[in-house]
Amino acid sequence: MTQVEVWNADETLLHRVTVRHAIAMIWRGVATPVSVHDTARFGPYEVPLVVRLVRYVEQKWLYSRTRATYSREGVLLRDRGRCGYCGRFAATTMDHVQPRSRGGATSWANAVAACEPCNARKGDRTPDEAGMPLRWQPYVPTRVQLHVAREALDTSAGPTARSSITTTVTTTLNPPVTTTVATTVTTAGKEPDR
Repeated sequence: MTQVEVWNADETLLHRVTVRHAIAMIWRGVATPVSVHDTARFGPYEVPLVVRLVRYVEQKWLYSRTRATYSREGVLLRDRGRCGYCGRFAATTMDHVQPRSRGGATSWANAVAACEPCNARKGDRTPDEAGMPLRWQPYVPTRVQLHVAREALDTSAGPTARSSITTTVTTTLNPPVTTTVATTVTTAGKEPDR
């Protein structure tokens, strides 16, 4: 199933969870649905696309200047999807600058984002041997830098769209009363394929 965005009480994106987890959050009363799927249901509940927490969650870890944990996704975020060899914004793989077969470490300082053609062309060689100089030196990012890069990626994937829906409800009271209800529905942008 799809992932559900979890917003903090101030409507900033915290993370994504499974539909089952989001339904459990709604049932426990810790979150409210902001946007729901038009037709899909999960038991008696409409499948949420976005939920907002009822209480604000402080993110102290975000503001710490500590180093981020190394990961392939982190390397792609740090380099903003830009290939370290050709500079195109088409990087989908991570490359070890000094190949692992030659003693290269799996660390921030030895990894760059690379597009598939450049990664295949470089192969099991150093950048000097392959004639492919690095466009920048790899570095160890902070958690804040990765968080900012992730938010920039999320906003470029598609802005949050807001649309108004007007519904006319006619009640069977005596005399009949017609009420017009205008609501604003927020739907998150398309999530990038992973």
